Amino acid sequence: MKIAFPTEKYDELESPVYNHFGSATCFVIVDTETNTCEKALNQDLNHQHGKCQPLRALGGRTVDAVVVGGIGGSAFGKLKNNGVTIYKAAEGTIRENLEKLQAGTLVEFQSLDICGGHGDACDHH
Repeated sequence: MKIAFPTEKYDELESPVYNHFGSATCFVIVDTETNTCEKALNQDLNHQHGKCQPLRALGGRTVDAVVVGGIGGSAFGKLKNNGVTIYKAAEGTIRENLEKLQAGTLVEFQSLDICGGHGDACDHH
């Protein structure tokens, strides 16, 4: 399984998970079958609000899941339409969130959980 974690810096599994998909500087993509990490710079970082292109953000890489603190409706819908499962991140590192995901304790994002906007409209900021 390939899982994308939005981050501000690349420190492999010790990178803190970022709180918003579209404004993350980069993504750490973890392949749980090969136990490898790959850095992907956000190729859609300067998108207009509400116009996030998540597959472009991931540099065209295919992932099975995303673990993130928050995500907007556009990115949520486009990822879901491409068969990507989206999980709510717990505070902490990729390693900590990966352990929670593998233990089955991370909750899957629902459409009611998506961000309505940036700043005060998002409770994860």
